Formats: sequence, structure tokens, C-alpha cells
Amino acid sequence: MNISNLFKIALRALANNKMRAFLTMLGIIIGVASVITMLAIGQGSKKSIQAQISEMGSNMIMIHPGGEMRGGVRQDPSAMQTLKLENYETLRNECTFLSAISPNVSSSGQLIHGANNYPSSVNGVSIDYLKIRQLTVESGEMFTEADIKSASKVCIIGKTIADNLFTDGSDPIGQIIRFNKIPFRVIGVLKSKGYNSMGMDQDDIVLAPYTTVMKRLLAVTYLQGIFASALTEDMTDYATDEVSRILRREHKLKATDDDDFTIRTQQELSTMLNSTTNLMTTLLACIAGISLIVGGIGIMNIMYVSVTERTREIGLRMSVGARGIDILSQFLIEAILISITGGLIGVIFGCGASIIVKNVAHWPIFIQPWSVLLSFAVCTITGVFFGWYPAKKAASLDPIEAIRYE
Repeated sequence: MNISNLFKIALRALANNKMRAFLTMLGIIIGVASVITMLAIGQGSKKSIQAQISEMGSNMIMIHPGGEMRGGVRQDPSAMQTLKLENYETLRNECTFLSAISPNVSSSGQLIHGANNYPSSVNGVSIDYLKIRQLTVESGEMFTEADIKSASKVCIIGKTIADNLFTDGSDPIGQIIRFNKIPFRVIGVLKSKGYNSMGMDQDDIVLAPYTTVMKRLLAVTYLQGIFASALTEDMTDYATDEVSRILRREHKLKATDDDDFTIRTQQELSTMLNSTTNLMTTLLACIAGISLIVGGIGIMNIMYVSVTERTREIGLRMSVGARGIDILSQFLIEAILISITGGLIGVIFGCGASIIVKNVAHWPIFIQPWSVLLSFAVCTITGVFFGWYPAKKAASLDPIEAIRYE
């Protein structure tokens, strides 16, 4: 018996039991749609996090004072004074793998303009900070090296600060705001960046010359941190090693001494977040995959019922010359048709559900072609796997006993 005839017989058998065939497909449809939707949500979250990290500067390096552990006790980096301006200048002059570097000092307090006030922090940085954090001045201008040398009381502010201090919609440029009784002249407003992947408002920011913050606000001679940017993301490790070597030399640390500074990179954060999202995506896919197994069991159950119902038909076919392989192929084709049809419908529902989730819940969604192909391949294999045993049972029936079956 040729394949085309077997397909016709299988299609006729399914057409005679449309509702039963549809209900059997339903498990596969739900399984495939669930897997595609869950993977789309997981991959969308991963892409969103990667984009947020990229906006923050994917090749950014953060250097903080204080080591991880000292004398068996974890130190508070903010209380350490191991980073000096001389260290920043040495790194700026000697590092070959850095494209930009900026000192960082910060003071928290209340910003005041007229009758409006807003709690925030003033960050003392250099001009390179904009490049490191990928910030852009939307209106006005950035402070200059001359402002840094003279410790000028100037600043640039983020959109959140501008909205909260200048509620009348007036232009902040040129106006005076006070921070802990110290007046600052606003010379620029940063382009809005919104919230990052960790829910932090990137527009709640005030930047001033680091010399101004060190002398006029904090009265300190040490740095709270140094931000830098590697030439490329691939060179981050080289830059980190170079920074570590120079700082150890500057701090006169012996080979047996622990670092009195801590270096962190965005790659570490990216790796950690990616591993978390990958774990969640795998978990979601496994939960959704259970539906496919349930659907496969449904196929096996229905195929067993079909074999039992059509026992006499099988006996008649075998008595007129149908071989065991023909009977096996007939029932296997039925199982495969159910799973493939259910898989195709499931792919459509899965893609549709992903789009609905994106538009209604506003979650980041990313449908990868491999997830669709994988879901479809799994449902096909499921049909073959769970349809094989009932088909094998049908093929092994004794023709005489099958004809006598009531």
C-alpha cells in the first residue's frame, strides 16, 4: 500500500471523528503555544536587560576604595580613603586600554529652587563621565576643564531634577539652584534616559566638577570611586588587569598583600543577570513543556481507543493483504497528522499570544525562530513517540482474532 493511500485513510479516519481529533490536538496546541510564549517572554527580558546595560555603558569599569575583605572583616568602602586624585591622574596618563576615565565623589542633600525642593545627590565628575555613562547634554553645555581647575559652582541636571525644581516650565539654563546652602548655576540639562533594568531613575542626576564637590561640599582629599571605560567591550578584562597592576604599584602593595580597592565591570553584572534570566526562561519553558507531554499522552490515549474501535477493520485489511507495516504506518500517520496540525495551530496561537502580552501587559517580547522550530520539532517527535506504541499494537494483531472481535 503506497503512502498516498495511507494518508487518505488516515485523513478519512480523523474526519470521521472531528471533535475527538480536535480535543486531542488541543493538548499539543496549548503546549506549543505555551512554550513559544514563555520563551518569548524570557528572551525579551534578556534582550531588555542587555539593552539597559548597553545604555549604561557595556564596557564600563567601576573602581571603589577598600578590598572585599580585610583581616577577615568586610570593610565599608565609603569609609576607606585609598583612592586619591594622584591615582586617577596616573591611570589617566598610563592606561592604554581605557578610552575615558573620571573620578567620582558624591554628596546627598536637598536641592532647592524658589519654593520647590527635591532630595537628590550631586556627583562630582570630570568631562569624560558623559562618555563613560553614555549621557548627552540636550540643552546648554557641559562644564569645562577651566571650571574643574577653578572649582566653579556650576552643574548640569537630569530631566527628573528639572521637572521637580522648575515646575512652571521655565528654562533651567542659567538659573541658580541651592544644594546644602551652596548655590550652583545650571549650565546644562541632560537628555532623558528613563529607568534602567533595576528600576533606578537615570534622570535623577546632578553633575558638577569633582573639585567643586570635594572642596565646597565634602571638604575631602580622597575619591569615593573612579569610573572608566575600556576601549571596547572585548578589552574590558585587559583594562581591568592594567588598572589593578597600576593601582597596586601606586599603593605600594606587596605580592602577598590583598587589594585595597575593588574593581567591578558591567560584564559581571551582565553575566549575572543573563544567567538569572536564562534560568527563569528554562524554568518557564519546562513548565510549558509539561503541556506537550500531557498532549502526547492524550494522543496515545486516543490512538489506543482508535485501535480498539477499529479492531475488526484492521483484521479485514490484514485478511485482504495489508501487511503489518501498512497498519503500523496508517496509525502512525494519524498520530503525526494530529501532532503536526496541532503544532502549526499552536505556533500561530503562541506568536499571537506573545504579541498580545507585548501590547497589553507591555512586557518586552522577543520571538526567536529557533524557539518556534524547536517547539514544532518537539511536538512532531511527541506525536511519533506516543503514537508508535498503539500503532505497533495494531500492527501485531492476529487477523482472525481481530475479525472475531466484538
